[in-house]
Amino acid sequence: MFGKRSATGAAIASRPMPEPAKAEVRMSATTMPSVPVAAATAPVPVAPIVEARRSDEYYVTKSMIFGALIEAIDLSQLSKLDIESAREEIRDIVNEIISIKNVVMSISEQEDLLEDICNDVLGYGPLEPLLSRDDIADIMVNGAANTFIEVGGKIQLTSVRFRDNAQLMNICQRIVSQIGRRVDESSPICDARLPDGSRVNVIAPPLALDGPALTIRKFRKDKLTLDQLIRYGSISPEGGEILKIIGRVRCNVLISGGTGSGKTTLLNCLTNYIDLDERIITCEDAAELQLQQPHVVRLETRPPNLEGNGAVLMRDLVKNCLRMRPERIIVGEVRGPEAFDLLQAMNTGHDGSMGTLHANSPREALGRLESMITMGGFSLPARTIRDMIVSSVDVIVQAARLRDGSRRITHITEVLGMEGDVVITQDLFLYDIVGEDANGKLIGRHRSTGIGRPRFWDRARYFGEEKRLAAALDASDIGEG
Repeated sequence: MFGKRSATGAAIASRPMPEPAKAEVRMSATTMPSVPVAAATAPVPVAPIVEARRSDEYYVTKSMIFGALIEAIDLSQLSKLDIESAREEIRDIVNEIISIKNVVMSISEQEDLLEDICNDVLGYGPLEPLLSRDDIADIMVNGAANTFIEVGGKIQLTSVRFRDNAQLMNICQRIVSQIGRRVDESSPICDARLPDGSRVNVIAPPLALDGPALTIRKFRKDKLTLDQLIRYGSISPEGGEILKIIGRVRCNVLISGGTGSGKTTLLNCLTNYIDLDERIITCEDAAELQLQQPHVVRLETRPPNLEGNGAVLMRDLVKNCLRMRPERIIVGEVRGPEAFDLLQAMNTGHDGSMGTLHANSPREALGRLESMITMGGFSLPARTIRDMIVSSVDVIVQAARLRDGSRRITHITEVLGMEGDVVITQDLFLYDIVGEDANGKLIGRHRSTGIGRPRFWDRARYFGEEKRLAAALDASDIGEG
């Protein structure tokens, strides 16, 4: 009924469709069932958040029109267009199909259908409306029928659903193929990132029993600054001033916290106070740091190939970057034997290096560092490892997500030295919870512990920051929030 329609245009698409994704779209059209296939797990019966859940008839109609669209359009020509021109081309053809096939639907349903099909062909399908929202921190897809989001620290069920697990898997393939990775039965776990830097994890069947599980940690379009964290109450102005000074005077910093506590956000904030003429090298599993300095080298780990060879681990990156004349080394997350190499770097002239790790308190962070080094196969006495930690790490900053969903910096803790076999620390700033309001929001306050001269005082004086440091440390208890 429709001959192949040639799409013309000189601009290159801002998000071009990768070759594997083209094949998958064509495959989906030919194998698309006439009735949507339900996910293995029924949707959780929670009130929809994003929009009303669409009917099965809607998806049957969409499948029919989508199949006709694939027959009517030349995807190779479509990929040469810029994104807006490609959308207009698709909309024109879909409107023509609707008219010829006498499909009856309201104007709003037709607009929804047009938008859905454009997203399926050019973007990430049903995920597109969620990816465009800047208030969402995480997107969690548990099979085709259940998609959750985190907004304001709270997890909510959305009305977003996929046609079936095959469509969800196709979208997962499209995401990971953009950075040269794959996810399938032979390699069912994959870390990737979106073009905006958002972090992606996919775990596919047979490991995921109810269909592919896709998790996206979204990046804000406008990068948060430390001043904004102060306005949001994550840290007091005095505590924020301490963090700014710590960044400027080249203290070695570990940022500790649980999942979703804001460790990477805080690390990004601290890097804003690195001098513009410093050479910075970042090492990450999935590149997500957004440093603004002009001299930044970004390194990323690599998974093994199909034969199990070619993997590049975090430790390989940290060891190699020592040969690249770094002035600061930033490790996105310390989780294994690379802890030893990072401490070595911090202790051999790379002052101002930073990293994050998972721990629930500064004291626990020190224990985690020691455990990671021990499990890495280093046969060193515990005392030697602790001496290395004390001589390398200056400050531990603890971030936490509280039970009301708010994120707070709960500790700014200095590593002092050893007494016997015990590492000695002192808290410079703390966050105390003092109550709860009628809406369940926690009330607390940041306070200075009254330490007059921290261990890095001489370093602050060398950089001309001792007066500002003294003023911040002398601050008394301040506002609740």
